[in-house]
Amino acid sequence: MRDTIQFLVNGEPARIDLGPGSPWRPTTTVLQYLRAHPEYRGVKEGCAEGDCGACTVVLAEDGTDGALQYRAVDSCLLFLPTLHRKNLITIEGLRATDGALHPVQDAIVRHSGSQCGFCTPGIVMSLFALYHTAGVIGRHDVIDALAGNLCRCTGYRPVVDAALDSCAARGPDHFSAAEPGVLRALGAIPSDDMLIETETQAYCRPATLAFALRYRSIKPEAIIVNGATDVALRVTKRHEQLASVLDLSGIAELRSLRVSPAAIDAGAGVTIEELRRVATGRIPALAEMLSVFGSRQIRNVATLGGNLGTGSPIGDTLPVLLALEATVSVSGPRGERAVPIQDFFTGYRSTACAPDEIIVAVHIPIPPQGTDVRAIKVSRRKELDISTVSAAMRLRTTGNGSVDEIVLAYGGMAATPQRASATEAFLSGKPWSRSTVEAAMDAVANDFAPLTDVRGSAQYRTLIARNVLLKFWAATDGKEGAAS
Repeated sequence: MRDTIQFLVNGEPARIDLGPGSPWRPTTTVLQYLRAHPEYRGVKEGCAEGDCGACTVVLAEDGTDGALQYRAVDSCLLFLPTLHRKNLITIEGLRATDGALHPVQDAIVRHSGSQCGFCTPGIVMSLFALYHTAGVIGRHDVIDALAGNLCRCTGYRPVVDAALDSCAARGPDHFSAAEPGVLRALGAIPSDDMLIETETQAYCRPATLAFALRYRSIKPEAIIVNGATDVALRVTKRHEQLASVLDLSGIAELRSLRVSPAAIDAGAGVTIEELRRVATGRIPALAEMLSVFGSRQIRNVATLGGNLGTGSPIGDTLPVLLALEATVSVSGPRGERAVPIQDFFTGYRSTACAPDEIIVAVHIPIPPQGTDVRAIKVSRRKELDISTVSAAMRLRTTGNGSVDEIVLAYGGMAATPQRASATEAFLSGKPWSRSTVEAAMDAVANDFAPLTDVRGSAQYRTLIARNVLLKFWAATDGKEGAAS
């Protein structure tokens, strides 16, 4: 059992002892670690909550195709054990050994995209990860890659121009030449279970599901993290010292992703960005909702299981999963069991998982032809915001335009993500017409009793929920929709 992590920093071997007596805690963030070293202070701390992107770095790890996969991430939300068996690339590592700028850096200079210097390193790192993304890169891809990098100095036009220029002329760089050596170095690092116990903390990062389940049965009080984009805020913003943590991010079994004509079966460790890519073209409503699930830096780390496990009433994936009638698989000492998504949320931030169980997978049905699925997120801004109200609808109509089947799922309207059951019953069998929907809007108001908080009053939420139903009708135009 190890309490030491091994990784690379800009291709060079690194090792951190996290055991008793170490100056570093297992819940020290990668940003805190880098800022403590003068040679890595190109990375900046802005918000410490994954909102500004000034702390963006890139993680390169062995992908499923045997090549390195480059992911831009917010270092302020990463605990140090996440670095195990990865190559951490910082802004200082982009320049070639002969001093030549990386093509992304060169394009930023030529297009005058460099700004004050606080946000620019993070912007460059996001574009560096985009440079190493397969496929044709268009303007939409550039804007999406930059959504998590906020800057107030000038504007994004020269940055976008630089990105399009460098990505259009993509070719091998010095990272491409070094890749075989990096893969060998990462492959030589053991991938065994990690248990770090200090005077104040116990941090377990299993390499296998079997060990995770054993540890969970012994330490049911341990906080489960699978991405930590939510839990890390307790460290960075509330300055909590988490006494016991079970980190599932090192379990390959939880990262399985299988697609069939009927369903997407995603392990709990599949990242939101991976799921978004797979859902695109198969379940567009899910892909659309996931595209506004934070920035790409957040989506590259946050996981499907983590979003479910929080039990949050405003989790972005949850209304869509309710509308699709997904099934959650949980595992524990008594074996694995399947829980229908509508039974999974038992109260505010509580789920059907027993204290000794772990979410392992989610079965997401792909809507059949003739079923229309739509999703809407209402928030104060499009990118990087918590929803005030979110909703998803699944609709199938008969040949004469009557409602054959309808599911209306809402987030932000109750203590849990919840279906508007009375409204569904009211609409069932009736014509899918504006007059019917307008009559049903009163039923939506009776389905929920939302709270007032900083994101909106109860009255505002109720108004949104009513109007969302009308917007769903307008989107389908009362016609039988194609699967989406």
